[in-house]
Formats: sequence, C-alpha cells, structure tokens
Amino acid sequence: MLKATLLKAAGSPTLQRQVTSNPVARRVAARFIAGNNLDDADRVIRELNARGASVALDYLGENTESEAQARESTAAYLAALDRIQDHQLDANISVKLTALGLDVRPELALEEASKVAARGKEIGAMVGVDMEAYQYVEKTIETVGRLKQSYDNVGVCVQSYLFRTRDDLDRLNAWGVPVRLVKGAYRESPEVAYAEKALVDRAFADLLEDVIAHNPYPMVATHDPALVRLTKRLVAEHRRDRGTFEFQMLYGVRRDLQQQVVAEGYRLRVYVPYGTQWYPYFMRRLAERPANLYFFLSNLVRR
Repeated sequence: MLKATLLKAAGSPTLQRQVTSNPVARRVAARFIAGNNLDDADRVIRELNARGASVALDYLGENTESEAQARESTAAYLAALDRIQDHQLDANISVKLTALGLDVRPELALEEASKVAARGKEIGAMVGVDMEAYQYVEKTIETVGRLKQSYDNVGVCVQSYLFRTRDDLDRLNAWGVPVRLVKGAYRESPEVAYAEKALVDRAFADLLEDVIAHNPYPMVATHDPALVRLTKRLVAEHRRDRGTFEFQMLYGVRRDLQQQVVAEGYRLRVYVPYGTQWYPYFMRRLAERPANLYFFLSNLVRR
C-alpha cells in the first residue's frame, strides 16, 4: 500500500512543487542524484571511477511534449557523451525514449535516439535505453530493434515484474541486444504485473538464468544480496568470463554491497542520474526500499 501511494505521488504536480521547494528534500535527494548539471555528474563519475566502478549516466527528464523539448534532451545526452570522451571517463549513458519525444511521435524518438546511438558508437560507449511504464514497453522494444539494425552499441532494460518480459527477453536475445535486468519501479495494474515482492523476486531469478545463459552482455541490476549470490553461481555454472557481464546498482543505494562486488573482482556499473527534473526518480527510489524512505523521513524530523 505504501509503495503504491508513493508511486502515485510521483505523478502529482502539486506534490512535486512542494517537495522540490523543500530544502530538506533537496538535501536528501542529493544522496541519490549527482546534482543539477553535467559538472556535478562529472565529479561523481570521477569519484566512482577511482573506487573501481563504471557509470551509467542518466540525464533526468521524461515525457517531453514537443519536438523542441525532445531535441533539448538529445543535446544534453550528446553533451554527456562528449564529456565522457573529452575527460576519458569510464562511463556510458542511459536514455529515456519519452525524453526523446516518444509521446510526440515514435518516429521522432527513433530519429533522436539514432543521433545519440551514432555518437555513442563513435566514442565506443553503450547507449542503454531505459524501460518506462507499461504503456511504453512495446514501443520501446520496437525502437530498440530498429536501432539495433544500424548500431551495435545499444542495450535495453527489462523489468521482471511484468508478465510479458519473458517473451520480450526471447526477442532481445535473438536480436543480440544487451539486456539490463531490473525488478521494475512503476505503478502497474495487477493485470500486467506481479504485485507481490516474492513473485517479482522469483520472476527475476527465473529471467536471470536466461539472461546469463543466452544474452550477449547481461547487466544484472539488483541490490538484493541473495540475487547477487545467485548471479555469481549462475555465471560460474555457465562459465561466463567476468568481462562479459556486469552488476549494476544505483547511486546512493547499498554502497557497502557495491564495494564488496568491486573488491571481489566483478564489474560494477553505478547508475548516476543528474539534472533538475529529479522528483519522479526520487519518489520511485523512496518507494523501492523502506530504508530509503526511513532515511528521508528521519532527515525531515531532524530539520
């Protein structure tokens, strides 16, 4: 119930104004968000690289409403890729197709994503496509399939809580598209997604074995120690080289587990968001883990 309430709040403009204007909320959000601009993100990337972690850089923003806004998002992604190349950062980028105009026209999103993928290919950086709410899943898979025809540096995220993900994964494995496996963080109907945590975890574990066995470059995104251990066991069983997959975790979440993974010699990529449009992302992080919500509320009390 609490998770559903927080996810619903993520779409409230009124709450967004209240939270983003609250200095305590902004300070707490800084635990999960690198900062407002690319310079802030650059500093965080350098810190993480120094600790042995790679980065997936995410310019925050979604659901643009015009071609002009979509092209502004494209410009931000391209600037991030330029910074990665110019400063020799160990990073790639993650994009949202709704930021690139998917709500305006699917062809616009494909056009803008192609620009980003082309630049990523020039500098040798993967462009990961985030998976958004259920209504965008099929369009996202279709767009990734079209991008794959011209660019071999495009990956995509899939969510274990959706019933359809098994079929989507089969398609992506057949196309040779690298997959980032997550549990899922949007508010979805029980008609399309598992509602119980145990079922989501079980689906993740089932999909994980398929990803490890058949995907060209699995990206296992979890902070669950049991699933981290399962990944290590499956990798050993399938005799995958450690250079052919990676763990992914979120900036500001389970730093102890991140350090442990790196210390054991596994690849780790930390998902680092930045930008002023941080409210929806922040609310989804609070909804995901009770510890995140406790951290937020305890800071409000100490104000």
